[in-house]
Amino acid sequence: MNYSLNDIDAIIREEKRLTAVESHCEAWAEGLSAGIEPEIIAEAALSTALRELVKTAGEDSAVLLLEKMRKLALSGAFDGDKKLH
Repeated sequence: MNYSLNDIDAIIREEKRLTAVESHCEAWAEGLSAGIEPEIIAEAALSTALRELVKTAGEDSAVLLLEKMRKLALSGAFDGDKKLH
């Protein structure tokens, strides 16, 4: 099977995304096990992510990500078992 460079890049990006999701799920579970409320874990995760994104990609990238996540939340993308993309 022959893959284009774009295909390979997409596969690598998806593998990285899945690894990141797995890491975050483990951290979430550890926080819950430590008795931390989900809202506190979520706020800490979002704050950390946005701070790091601003450092590496700038405020505009952070704002674009927030806008994207807002649209996804309003469309129900985070409800139940729907897959985030």
